[in-house]
Amino acid sequence: RPEETVLKGIDIIIPSKKLTALVGPSGAGKTTMTALLMGFYKPGSGSIIFDGKPAEQFSLSALRKQIALVPQDIFLFGGTIRENISYGKPGATEDEIQDAADKANALEFIDQFPKKLDTLVGERGTQLSGGQRQRIAIARAVLKDPCILILDEATSSLDSESEKLVQEALEKLMKNRTSIVIAHRLSTIRKADQILVMEKGSVVETGTHQELINVPNGIYRNLSELQFAG
Repeated sequence: RPEETVLKGIDIIIPSKKLTALVGPSGAGKTTMTALLMGFYKPGSGSIIFDGKPAEQFSLSALRKQIALVPQDIFLFGGTIRENISYGKPGATEDEIQDAADKANALEFIDQFPKKLDTLVGERGTQLSGGQRQRIAIARAVLKDPCILILDEATSSLDSESEKLVQEALEKLMKNRTSIVIAHRLSTIRKADQILVMEKGSVVETGTHQELINVPNGIYRNLSELQFAG
């Protein structure tokens, strides 16, 4: 729908090897921002620049090779756990797959299956729990070893034990990597290097957790007070 303006007046820098969080109400434009980075859409005006070069100078395949996305709704293929992890890097060795599963805190449940990595996950991963699917997706991203990691924070629907394991795996994956997190729960992004608060397609506040929490009547401050009051 080219006549619909979704994002407007966006002028931001996402620093290399740091964690940037996107925060804001539903419909603020957070997912659209990440879709633009992945090249799913082209901006109607302005440009996206990677390492000083406009995005148009890179082929889509070259760009997407450098980006891994861990979405909120994990998509698994109806094959084995091994096949689903190695999708992140076709031709990966057994050791690489094992190492990725280990870093994603996934071996903990994989090793309990009689067929281990050769366990069938079922159509769309139905044989696995939500937390297990998340960790397979994280293992896939670990194996890909991307320059840029995009996370549509997906721990909100997990039980506390799974959430802890997934959160630990995500923190390992984000270390020393350019990471962009769409944050639904503010408790998970308190340590972000930069938080971008979005509203109605614009970035309306920028800063660290501490800086934003001190803005009188600020959107982030209000969101934070609402979440932590509950």
